[in-house]
Amino acid sequence: MSTSAHPSAETDSAAPSAASGGTVTDRLVELNARYAEAFSDPGMDARPVLHVAVVACMDARLDLHAALGLELGDCHTIRNAGGVVTDDVIRSLTISQRALGTRSVVLIHHTNCGMESITEEFRKDLEFEVGQRPAWAVEAYTDADQDVRQSMQRVRTSPFLLHTDDVRGFVFDVTTGKLREILPAS
Repeated sequence: MSTSAHPSAETDSAAPSAASGGTVTDRLVELNARYAEAFSDPGMDARPVLHVAVVACMDARLDLHAALGLELGDCHTIRNAGGVVTDDVIRSLTISQRALGTRSVVLIHHTNCGMESITEEFRKDLEFEVGQRPAWAVEAYTDADQDVRQSMQRVRTSPFLLHTDDVRGFVFDVTTGKLREILPAS
């Protein structure tokens, strides 16, 4: 099975060799040049066709478009470590709703997330290492279901969002590919 981590014979020939000083970024830029040769403007608007924004973890194992049956132009995708709803996610959702017409929000965490294995001590360790504590919270968690509920609550109570009635949360199982819906706190 070929994945981006395991290049095929076709893409491997485009990859710069380590001996020539090529980097992963060099390879990506070269592959983009190939992509651009065959690219044609799809003529889409920036407004998602399905009027939905998906907030998910940045984990490389989650192929959101494939998992949700989405096509280019269907949704806005907002990703971060853990898929948690932070101030920046609220910022993106606000722009998505108010300027670009989305009405639904789908939140997706996943099993076996790296955010379950770190703690807020991460910030203290960074402060010790670099001499400055980050202004942001790590947003680590030990219970994905509960963190999805917290994220749903953050979206539903944000004064900046116009549409908070269709907010649903899920946990994606990285071993089966299935979504499990999380009901909001009562």
